[in-house]
Amino acid sequence: MITGRPPWFREISSTQWKALFAAQLGWMLDAMDVMLYAFALGTIQREFALTSGEAGALASVTLVASALGGIGFGIVADKIGRARALIISILTYSVFTALTATASSVLELAIWRGLVGLGMGGEWSAGSVLVAESWPSQHRGKAIGLMQAGWALGYILAALLAALILPTFGWRVLFLLGILPAFFTLWIRRHVPEPDIWTQRKATKTTDFTASFLSIFQPPLLRRTLSASLITTSVLFAYWGLFTWMPSFLARPVEFGGAGLGIVRSSTWIIPMQIGAFFGYLSFGFFADRFGRRPVFLAFLLAASILVPIYGQLAQHEVVLLMLGPLIGFFGHGYFSVFGAMLSELFPTGVRGAAQGFTYNTGRAMSALAPFTIGALVDVYGIGSSLMLTSAFFLLGAVMIFLLPETKGAELSS
Repeated sequence: MITGRPPWFREISSTQWKALFAAQLGWMLDAMDVMLYAFALGTIQREFALTSGEAGALASVTLVASALGGIGFGIVADKIGRARALIISILTYSVFTALTATASSVLELAIWRGLVGLGMGGEWSAGSVLVAESWPSQHRGKAIGLMQAGWALGYILAALLAALILPTFGWRVLFLLGILPAFFTLWIRRHVPEPDIWTQRKATKTTDFTASFLSIFQPPLLRRTLSASLITTSVLFAYWGLFTWMPSFLARPVEFGGAGLGIVRSSTWIIPMQIGAFFGYLSFGFFADRFGRRPVFLAFLLAASILVPIYGQLAQHEVVLLMLGPLIGFFGHGYFSVFGAMLSELFPTGVRGAAQGFTYNTGRAMSALAPFTIGALVDVYGIGSSLMLTSAFFLLGAVMIFLLPETKGAELSS
């Protein structure tokens, strides 16, 4: 009798699955909290009499703050632990999402959204390192893909909540629900230990964390830090420019360049797009473990750069938009899985949290210009045409991936 190799998932321990679940659910709820603003964008814009550029600038505030939070929490995760930093980040974004509901002025709204961003950036920095250090190298891409897939689920959850609550109860009630992720931190505290590689290093080495952080700007890590930051900047500009305005594009009247679906129907159109995103995240992880990080990343970004201009010019073809949505979701999201895997493989344990936090969130900070830029163009050229700009940044990211080495199967260095 011939027995084959057992399925890959049987090689993963319960502790490793719990680490993945903690990061995945934290990322899912992070997406829910952040994307509530995208679905409420039109309503908030009308209540506060904002131009599209000003409404986009509020989203940019969140992104700038998330960059600061991501860098800060990356350093904190190196010092106090990945799971502990994850708990603090989730508490931060959930509490301040709920407090967004109390905003009575644009200034208050900007303050609360900025504080949400701190936790949003921190969740990825802590969660991605937790997963990368907990899982074996041959399955790291899959694990990060599964973690990133939580974003699509959170996006879908935000769409459902917006469809159910926004038309009847308004945007403030929608944001109050953002407090729910805070309760998840109780489970993380009880069930998710720190990765062995971090605890061993913590026990055997005394670290000057300021010096460790600065080492990513010195040889031999400097080139990797700069290259990774350029790639994340390009790709995140494309992502946030496209998907911050996607719900508004679908809901906006046709005479203003949108698809004319309204709030409820646009949420319905978003769901198949995010189902596509879910499978994009998962597929990327499996493909990257099989074929390598760089070629799969290149394929996804090239496909996204082709699909986005087509989608942006089909505002009056509802059925076609519905059919193309899963493809936009698949290729427009799936490549994100490279960051948690590849970045962790480029840097040693002592600075891994700081390096991932800095490179990913520097890109996020620079991409904060995207919602504002697209919003400003919307007022002049219409939303469908404005979204086409993001295609150029997908292409740029595809080219720049060759600045980094292939890291498939790399063991994490201590």
